[in-house]
Amino acid sequence: MRTIVGLWRWRHNPLYRGTDLAEAWAALTALLLLVLGAPAAGLVSGNLADATLRKTVREQHEQRHRTTAVVVGRDAKPRFTAYDTESPAEPGSGVRVHASWRAPDGGARTGQVSAPLYTPRAGDRFTLWTDPQGRPVRAPMNVSSARFHAVMAGIGTVLLASGVIEGGRRLVVWRLVQRRYRRLDQAWAQVGPDWGRTGAGS
Repeated sequence: MRTIVGLWRWRHNPLYRGTDLAEAWAALTALLLLVLGAPAAGLVSGNLADATLRKTVREQHEQRHRTTAVVVGRDAKPRFTAYDTESPAEPGSGVRVHASWRAPDGGARTGQVSAPLYTPRAGDRFTLWTDPQGRPVRAPMNVSSARFHAVMAGIGTVLLASGVIEGGRRLVVWRLVQRRYRRLDQAWAQVGPDWGRTGAGS
C-alpha cells in the first residue's frame, strides 16, 4: 500500500526524478511478485513434487515385499545405526544380526542384516522388507512422508523465489542510486567551480 501511495505522490510531485519513479515501480513489481508470483511458484513446485513422490511410493510398494525375519545369531561386534525409511539401502536400525527370512518366491534366505532390536536373542522376530530377489531393502516410503516432502519443496520454492525477487529489487535500487550519484557528480562538476563567486548566479 505504501508503495502504491508513493507512486501516486511521485506522479503529482514536480520535484520527482526519473529514478524515484523507477524505484517506486520496482518496489510495486517486487511486491506483486512476492504476493502472487512466489506462492504460485511454490504451489506448482509442491504439486510437481507431490506427483513425483506419489509415483515413487507406488513403485516402492510394488517392488518391495514385507516378510518376517528370525534372529539366528548376533553380530560379534554390534554396530548401532540410524534408521531411515527412505533410503534404498539395507535396513539400518538397532544392531547387526544373523537372520533368516523368506524371499517373495518362497525361497529361504539368510544373512547379516540390521534389526530394529536393541537386545536381540536367537528366535526373536522382526519385520524385514526385501526386493523381488529377496535382498533386504528399506521399507517403502509412506504417503505421509511423501506429502511432507512435497510441502517442504513448495515452502522452499516460495522462500527461494522471495529471496530472488528481493535480491532483484535491491539490485535495481542500487543501480538507481548509483545513477543518481553520477548525475549529482556531473551537476556539481558544472556548478562547483563557480560556487559562491560573486556574479556567478550561485
